[in-house]
Amino acid sequence: MTSGLQIRAAHYPGRAPIDAYGNGGFRFADMSHRGSLLCLPSGIYGWSADNVSSVSMDDFKRAAEEAADIQILLVGTGATLKPLPGELRAQLKEAGLAVEIMSTGAAVRTFNVLLAEDRAVAAALIAVE
Repeated sequence: MTSGLQIRAAHYPGRAPIDAYGNGGFRFADMSHRGSLLCLPSGIYGWSADNVSSVSMDDFKRAAEEAADIQILLVGTGATLKPLPGELRAQLKEAGLAVEIMSTGAAVRTFNVLLAEDRAVAAALIAVE
């Protein structure tokens, strides 16, 4: 029997509404997560992005792999709305992802509404303080 803290890649195997956000993380499914999130049809994953200006297509690789199951990808850019780089927008479109950019708070609220309507929604959410 092993003891001690076991650290695993952050992953929740299902879809769940976001109950709260702020203080650098999110609460969902009776759990909390510190850092950004990628909410996909296959589950909710910890996401390494912390600033929209430094994200690349590599950060959206998992979303691109599930593009056929995603009707809309909401991108929460932090406390305020910030544009994605034009080249990245083009790459996401080429990967088959329809993207809507908004602040993280607006993205959380929109995600929850579309999820409640059983829509094929995904979200890439940058954590806010």
